[in-house]
Amino acid sequence: MKLKQTLPFLCLAVYAYFCYLMVTIVLQYIPYHTDVAFLGIKQDVIGLLHYRIAFFTHVYTSLCVLPAGFIQFNAGIQKQHKRLHRYSGWIYVVFVILLVAPSGFIMGLYANGGFFSQLSFCLLSVLWFYSTVQAVFAIRRKNYVDHRKWMIRSFALTLSAITLRAWKYIIVYLFHPPPMDTYRMVAWLSWVVNLLIAEIIIIKYLQNEKSNKPPFIQ
Repeated sequence: MKLKQTLPFLCLAVYAYFCYLMVTIVLQYIPYHTDVAFLGIKQDVIGLLHYRIAFFTHVYTSLCVLPAGFIQFNAGIQKQHKRLHRYSGWIYVVFVILLVAPSGFIMGLYANGGFFSQLSFCLLSVLWFYSTVQAVFAIRRKNYVDHRKWMIRSFALTLSAITLRAWKYIIVYLFHPPPMDTYRMVAWLSWVVNLLIAEIIIIKYLQNEKSNKPPFIQ
């Protein structure tokens, strides 16, 4: 089987694996635990009510955002299950705009690693919110090409939850830097690289797109 044929299956397998890891992370906080996993090093701020609300909102809603976003780029679902595509799309944008991005911004204000980590996560949340809002505006105007572009950008930022952990594994395995140095690096790598890849995809496949056909991603 050619690489072009196997690559989508490989990407799907990697995506599914990291989604599974995300589920195992979230399960640690259910029904309600404030001293496990990541929160074990956030005891200095977990006593703040607004941080707790932001954290658990962000963590719990991530289980809906990742699969809902993925459905948007499946051509088979778009062609054969248009209603599922539409409903999952609204779940995605409502959760991101009203819950996930705002809660991520609050969490970013208290991110480990100091100012540069905090700046990165807050900027990520702002860009995530903005790109998703622009995707909604575009579809309301029936500008399907712009809608696809903004959704690609939005989902690239959504994937930062996965790529943050992937970059962490790679950097620790290769370079063994101190934990806080690792965190500062992955704070930026987790979404900046994703956004660059998104722009390359947009330029290569959608820059001159004028039709209302389903997106190129299969």
